Amino acid sequence: MKRLKYLVLLILGILLVVAALPVRAQTYYFSVDEEYVQVFWESDGSIRIEYIRVFTNDRSASPMDFIDIGMPNYEYDLSSIYGWIDDQPIDHVAHSEFVSPGVEFGLESNAIPPGATGEFKASIGRVEGVVFDDYDDSNYASGLFSPHWYDKQNVFGTTDLTVVFHLPPGVQPEEPRWHTAPAGFPDEPETGFDSEGRIIYSWRNPSANAYTQYIFGVSFPRKYVTTDSIREPVPEGEFFEPSRPSDFSGAFFGFLCVGGILLAFVGFIALAIHSDRSRKLAYLPPKLAIEGHGIKRGLTAIEAAILLETPLDRVLTMILFSVIKKNAAQVVSEDPLKIERITPQPEGLRSYEEDFLKAMIDEEPRKRRGALQEVMVSLVKSVQKKMKGFSLKESKNYYQAIMKKAWQQVEEAKTPEVRSKLYDEGLEWTMLDRDFDDRTRRVFRTGPVFVPIWWGRYSPSSAPVARTTTAPSRGPSAPSPRVSLPTLPGAEFAASMVNGVQNAASNMVSNVIGFTNGVTKTTNPPPPPSRSRSGWSSGGGGGSSCVCACACACAGCACACAGGGR
Repeated sequence: MKRLKYLVLLILGILLVVAALPVRAQTYYFSVDEEYVQVFWESDGSIRIEYIRVFTNDRSASPMDFIDIGMPNYEYDLSSIYGWIDDQPIDHVAHSEFVSPGVEFGLESNAIPPGATGEFKASIGRVEGVVFDDYDDSNYASGLFSPHWYDKQNVFGTTDLTVVFHLPPGVQPEEPRWHTAPAGFPDEPETGFDSEGRIIYSWRNPSANAYTQYIFGVSFPRKYVTTDSIREPVPEGEFFEPSRPSDFSGAFFGFLCVGGILLAFVGFIALAIHSDRSRKLAYLPPKLAIEGHGIKRGLTAIEAAILLETPLDRVLTMILFSVIKKNAAQVVSEDPLKIERITPQPEGLRSYEEDFLKAMIDEEPRKRRGALQEVMVSLVKSVQKKMKGFSLKESKNYYQAIMKKAWQQVEEAKTPEVRSKLYDEGLEWTMLDRDFDDRTRRVFRTGPVFVPIWWGRYSPSSAPVARTTTAPSRGPSAPSPRVSLPTLPGAEFAASMVNGVQNAASNMVSNVIGFTNGVTKTTNPPPPPSRSRSGWSSGGGGGSSCVCACACACAGCACACAGGGR
């Protein structure tokens, strides 16, 4: 009886856990009237995917409040993914609860009502691990792609489906090979060139459906993608075959599966939070990445920080240090952070420093945050303008070299006095280092630190008092007084500096991610996918050189190995 009691309790526990898991509503029923998918094969071995889907929600169904899109693998960058419904941005973009690997788009107030039609667009900026060695030719690489498909019981009607491949830059017309097309599609794709001069392959079937997996493939010379991005395919025939467990082992593994789903769900939430934060910190506009020639010299450390894509909370702190060091302001409250101007104002302040001081004077949090966002937007646009015609890569390397040299001088200093002086002089440049916090702790873990003159204006609560001594006199005149810089133990100074850098921005704007997101919406808004076609012509080559076993072991493919969803 006791065993039976424990067994019943165990079963009830499992049922409770399963009941707590998200359950898809059974009233999703829709048609995908039209679908237009573009896949951009990039030279670094990644792909960019753009979806356009026209949904019609059945009159008897629930509102379409979520849309799921399967991913080729787990090597996708959630921060690069954006969505739109009827050209309205979708705010909720997260790892899907129902498609793995996949992404969910929460339509929220823009859900498609029963009987209505809505146009959904998605831009998936980066997926890696999608190019493989070609089976038939060692000089070629290949990849497959399959648009997301849905469970058959959730969709009805036909789909006018178009899939367009944009081949890597530089591929010549006679070099690539398309793979055998899925049933219902033309044997040979329509070929041509896009607006960037890339070769394009396009397949269209006006009578396709949204519940069938259609796989499209291409091969091209491996020299057009980076060597380390090309993966080894699974040998042909080695497909995953799920075992059929016994009744007892099936129940046991079912229990493990529930626990695994819970763990995976928690992990997805954590990863989604991290990736979403990364997305909102991507404030640089794509135009900044257009290459020119030569190095753009003469940028300040703060402008270089923008160029190096330093998080905006660090940039804000760098500006704060800059105006304090120039004796233009002093801190009067550290939490929340409040500053006041020092009169008379020094000459030669930068425009972003002047704007920063004006913004910080407003003590109303919302107004101050808005004003500081305008400062950042102006700074990003200013750097973008200054970089016009110059090489982004060379310029980045140049300013990273300055940062490394600044650190090297500090680390090689022979005395605490010299080390403190060099650290003070190069502070803004050393702050460009992503490892600034730990490096500061390592450099000043021992020995005294001679606190800079401006330290009291920055951290009045922790600033030590300067000492006044009398300098020896050479003659009968009275000795002259001399002020000695105060000192702090190295570890104490490092902790104060690091904590200040970490907390200053949040004390200015409260929510750093929300602040940066406000800047990103202006400086780097993602454009909705388009359907533009240009330079179409006939011709091309054929052949198949890749096998894919999707939903198990993808062999040399970039298939979206996930169906179902909402």
